[in-house]
Amino acid sequence: MELINNISEAHGFGRVGERTREGNDLYLEMKEFGMNEPPGDRMRVGLTALTMAEYFRDVKEQDVLLIIDNIFRFVLAGSEVSALLGRMPSAVGYQPTLSTEMGTLQERITSTKKGSITSIQAVYVPMDDLTDPAPATTFAHLDATTVLSRGLASKCIYPIVDPLDTTSTMLQPRIVGEEHYEIAQRVKQTSQRYNELQDIIAILGLDELSEEDRLTVARARKNECFLSQPSHSRYTFKILDFPLFKLRISVTCSDLSFNE
Repeated sequence: MELINNISEAHGFGRVGERTREGNDLYLEMKEFGMNEPPGDRMRVGLTALTMAEYFRDVKEQDVLLIIDNIFRFVLAGSEVSALLGRMPSAVGYQPTLSTEMGTLQERITSTKKGSITSIQAVYVPMDDLTDPAPATTFAHLDATTVLSRGLASKCIYPIVDPLDTTSTMLQPRIVGEEHYEIAQRVKQTSQRYNELQDIIAILGLDELSEEDRLTVARARKNECFLSQPSHSRYTFKILDFPLFKLRISVTCSDLSFNE
């Protein structure tokens, strides 16, 4: 959008077999959703939303849920502002003040005696690289992260939550208990080993694996299915009953998969 706005002197829409209305809709939607806003405005949106949340927390004494979509756009806007100010870019072209700007936003999301702010943030990960400075800096401030996996989606396993990259500060023995914590770690270790064996399985097949590795693959696939959602509960606009298990039963079932 920035290239189109700053470089192109003329704009065209080629409607090959399409209606002109769709081109008009595209243009109006881009304007409606703020695609034509300057980076300074986009950078201030997140801070303004947070100021409003602080008002409800401190003045109205309420517990506030703040949803930010998308926090990566906040970083991107800061990068554009930094370039306009003539600052020397840092790693991967991001602004040198990335950590400071992110901290200024994230550290204001906290609890007080009057109320609290809980934030759910969507984080775009460029090229699915979790080590990219933008998501990595964001993750450092979050209590829990839920990472969606393209690989699980290709297997039609939903929800597509990657148990290896997904983290939570609540997963501690003193909070969830020793048994829950130990089983969670064993599930992660099994999934990690299964991922390491994927290339061997694809080239040579399961028969070339050792007995221990074949058992690991079987357990990992059982855990993968256990953590998936029943297909009939994914129907759109339908209310259907599907089994719900208490946390204790789920932990016990995960433990049983290691004994089979």
